[in-house]
Amino acid sequence: MTERRVIPVYLSLEEAAEAMSVSVKTIRRWIAAGTLPAYRCGKRAIRIKLEDLEAAPRQIPSARC
Repeated sequence: MTERRVIPVYLSLEEAAEAMSVSVKTIRRWIAAGTLPAYRCGKRAIRIKLEDLEAAPRQIPSARC
């Protein structure tokens, strides 16, 4: 029986930002800082693997009294 390959799902910056409930600017900052790996498709398009996005650490907001 042959093994099936899993094709990764890629998201645009806008889709990634919406999924993480942050701005596109924040996604760009994470990419620049090396926190979130991204891939360039063509000259301008930047894509993020869904599995990389799910593995990205999320900051827990601090409670203020």
